[in-house]
Amino acid sequence: MKKLLCLLLVVALCSVGVYLHGRIAKLFKNEVVVYNWSDYIPQEVLNDFTKETGINVIYSTYESNESMFSKLQLLGNGGHGYDIVVPSTYYISMLREKDLIQELQLSTISNIKYIDKRFLDQDYDKGNRYSVPYMWGALGILVNTDYIDEEISSWADLDNPKYAGKLLLSDDVRDLFGVALKIQGLSPNTMEEEDLRQAQIWLAKLKPRTRVFTTQVKQPFSGDEVHIGMAWNGDALVIMEEKPEIKFVWPKEGTLIWVDNFVLLKGAPNPDNAYTFINYMLRPDVAAKCVQEYMYSTPNTEALALLPEELTGNRVFMPTEADLAGSDAVLDVGAAMRLYSDYWEKLLHSSTP
Repeated sequence: MKKLLCLLLVVALCSVGVYLHGRIAKLFKNEVVVYNWSDYIPQEVLNDFTKETGINVIYSTYESNESMFSKLQLLGNGGHGYDIVVPSTYYISMLREKDLIQELQLSTISNIKYIDKRFLDQDYDKGNRYSVPYMWGALGILVNTDYIDEEISSWADLDNPKYAGKLLLSDDVRDLFGVALKIQGLSPNTMEEEDLRQAQIWLAKLKPRTRVFTTQVKQPFSGDEVHIGMAWNGDALVIMEEKPEIKFVWPKEGTLIWVDNFVLLKGAPNPDNAYTFINYMLRPDVAAKCVQEYMYSTPNTEALALLPEELTGNRVFMPTEADLAGSDAVLDVGAAMRLYSDYWEKLLHSSTP
């Protein structure tokens, strides 16, 4: 009986020990939780960060600013479990207004010194109180010249019945409506409902000819499912490496320029690790690795110096002032964002003319 009691006592103590160890491990787990665009940080970079710092990266992805914003709103402060997200410029003020992000302690991000001053202290975040730039790019037209011989130079060239069933349009609401607005000489940052109504009418004409609405352009173009459409320049470079018959065009009306930024969420469970991660990502050698993997440009001046000349001299990667003449940064439109969403829904549910 004594032996049995001793055995039961040992088992009980072991169980308590295992329980406490699990609780302590959970309490002191060394991780950072990142919520980011898909295909935007190489796995090698995440692995190297963990090796160097001992901090594990819990990584999940989204496909659009809209889906990220909706999810964070739904979960609320602290309920999301994320530390870092990477929104485009116009979503920073929206996240701030909803009290979803917190001010940064820039003194802990020493590598911000490598960021080109032209990307700092912008209207969407004066003094970079809430954000630090990561990558930037712009929208253009991708064309498969095996199927399309005519010269493409304008957003208006997308409006051609010949491309029926082979046209790709973005499902990023601001990009899609921004293009439709620019074609009509209107601001892509308009807050006027009549402007958006006119844009929706133009897009409704293209809808029956559109094979797919998506920002995930690599597979449709690589598989020849589509022959022409909207694409971000970084994605274009990746596809062009695989298929030289595809070319990228900077439209003569100008385009839409975006900058994606690291922000720290309110209620972030691992803020110290988040600062370590952001600072690591701003290191020039790390930023250069990200660029070479995904082909988007970087605001990190020292990283640019590490890149091969065939990339930095490529106008798809580094457009000239002439290439971007007439272009606009995508800005926050405040309450008018509801109008953009409403007209996007009207477009999706509109009947074929």
